[in-house]
Amino acid sequence: MPKKSNQLNKRSSMVTEGDKRAPNRSMMRAVGFKDGDFKKPIIGVASAWSEITPCNMHLNELAERVKSGVQSANGMAQTFGTITVSDGIAMGHEGMKFSLVSREVIADSVETVSSAQRFDGVVTVGGCDKNLPGCMIGIGRLNIPAVFVYGGAIMPGLCHGEPLDIVSVFEAVGQYDAGKINHARLDEVEKNAIPGPGSCGGMYTANTMASAIEALGMALPHDSCQPAIGQPKRLLSERAGQAVIELIKKNITPRDIMTKKAFENAITVVMALGGSTNAVLHLIAIAKSIGVKLTIDDFDRISDKVPHLADLKPSGKYAAVDLDRIGGIPAVMKLLLDAKMLHGDCMTVTGMTVRENLKLAQPLSKNQPIIRPLNNPLWPTGPMVILRGNLAPEGAVAKISGLKVITHTGPAKVFNGEEAAYDAIQKRKIKAGDVVVIRYEGPKGGPGMREMLAITGALVGQGLGESVGLLTDGRFSGGTHGLVVGHISPEAQVGGPIGLIKNGDKITIDAKKKKLELHVSAAELKKRKKQWKPIVSPYPKGVLAKYAYLVSSASEGAVTDEFANKKK
Repeated sequence: MPKKSNQLNKRSSMVTEGDKRAPNRSMMRAVGFKDGDFKKPIIGVASAWSEITPCNMHLNELAERVKSGVQSANGMAQTFGTITVSDGIAMGHEGMKFSLVSREVIADSVETVSSAQRFDGVVTVGGCDKNLPGCMIGIGRLNIPAVFVYGGAIMPGLCHGEPLDIVSVFEAVGQYDAGKINHARLDEVEKNAIPGPGSCGGMYTANTMASAIEALGMALPHDSCQPAIGQPKRLLSERAGQAVIELIKKNITPRDIMTKKAFENAITVVMALGGSTNAVLHLIAIAKSIGVKLTIDDFDRISDKVPHLADLKPSGKYAAVDLDRIGGIPAVMKLLLDAKMLHGDCMTVTGMTVRENLKLAQPLSKNQPIIRPLNNPLWPTGPMVILRGNLAPEGAVAKISGLKVITHTGPAKVFNGEEAAYDAIQKRKIKAGDVVVIRYEGPKGGPGMREMLAITGALVGQGLGESVGLLTDGRFSGGTHGLVVGHISPEAQVGGPIGLIKNGDKITIDAKKKKLELHVSAAELKKRKKQWKPIVSPYPKGVLAKYAYLVSSASEGAVTDEFANKKK
C-alpha cells in the first residue's frame, strides 16, 4: 500500500509557491483563485464536451459536477477541453480515417495540459468511443492520481414500440437497398433512433470500454452502464471529484491500480459481456501507457476460460441501460468474483480493493434475462477469438457472439479500400459464400484503421450477415455482428499477406480452430511478394501523415509514442 501524502499540493506547488511565482499566481487569480486556494491540491478536469455528437453534448454538465465534488473535498478544480470525433457521423466515408487518430490527440492533450499546469490529480470526462481510451492513455502516461468519468449510455429510441439505436439505422439502409423496407420506414428509423444524450446503447465500443475501465478499477462502481441522463450520473460525477482528492491523500496513482491482474479483470468482464473487438486494440494501448506488458495472447488465454453471459446488443437483445437496472457491472463482477474468475485484491479508485467494493454490490436476481448463469451461458468461452495463420502471422481478431456458423471457406472478393467494397455491396455483387477482403485500411495504410459498420450494416440488411465472410486490416465498430475478422496483422501497407490476395483465392475462417488461412502455396506467395509494392499515400502532410509515420501495428495497440524504439 502506498504511503499517505502529507502535502496534497506537492506537484502544483511548483507553480504556486514562493515570491518568484507571483506572475503565475496573478494569472490564476484572474480565473478565480484566492489567497487560501494556492495551498489546496489543484485538479485538472478534462472535458470532451462537444456539440457534434449526442455522446458528448452533456459532458460539461458532468464536468461541473466533478468540479463541485473536488471543491467540496477542499481542492481546486480547473476545467479544460479536449477533442472528440463522432464515430457515428464519421462512419462510412473518409472522415473515419481520423477517428482512431483522435485517440492519440486526446491522450496527447490530457498529458500536455496536465503536465504544463502541474496538476496534482486529474479527472477525465469522456463520451464517444475514442474519448475513453484516449483519456486513459493520457492518465497512464501522467501517473498522477486520476479518475475516469463516463458520460453514460443513451436511452433506446422507439418506433412503433420497437427499441432502436444507431446500428438500427445502418442496418435499415441495407434493408432499404435490398428492397426489404420502403423509404417511409427508413425515414422513421432515422428520426427515432437517437432520442438524446449518451453513447451508443448496446455493448458497442463506448459501453465496452466504459465497462472495462470500471473493471480495471479506474472508474467508480456503476459508472459504466448508467444512463447519460438522470440524477445518478450527476451524483456519481460529484463523487469522482471527491475520490481524486482521497487518492492524493492516500498517494494512490494509476500505476498502483492498473496492474497486469487489473487488465486481466478488465478482459474477463469484456468477454463475459460479449464486448467490442476494439477492446483488444485499446486495452493493449492503455497497458503500454502505464508500462504493463499486455498482448493479444492474454485475450486468447482469458477467452478460453470465461463464458459469454450477457444477452446484449449487437448480437443480443438488451441495451446497456437494461444492465444498469439489474445491478450493472458490479453485479456482473460479483458473479465472476464468486466464480474465482477475477482478482479480488486489485486496488481501485475508491481506495478499496475489488473484493471490498463488491461486498457492497447487489447480486443478480435469478429471474432477470440479461446475464445468464454460469452453468447456462450463451457460449461456453469468450466470444472474442484471436486467429492466426498464413494470412495473419501476427494475429487477427474475430467476434463470434450470436453466430450459428463460426467457420467459412469461400472465394475472395478483394477491394483496396472501404468505398470500393461498399459500392460492390450496393450493386449486389457480393453473394452468399464469398469472403470479402478489404485491405489498405490498417493503421498505416488507411491511414487510421477505419471501422466498417456501414459495410457490415449493409450486409446484414441484405440478409448476408451469416453467409459471407469479411476480412480487413481495418477495424469493426462495436455495433458490428456477423462472421467478420479485423485487425489483420501485418497490414497490407507494410507487406502483410492480406496485400497478396487475388480475387478467387480460397480463404478459410475457422474460429473454432482459431485459424485464418489463405489456400495459396508458400512459393506462390513468395512470388507475389516480389511483385508487390505499397500504395502511395494521398496524405503527404498533416495529421494523417504524422500518424502513418509513427503508428505501430494493430497487434501492438496502434500506438504512436514508441517511435524511439523504431529501427533506424
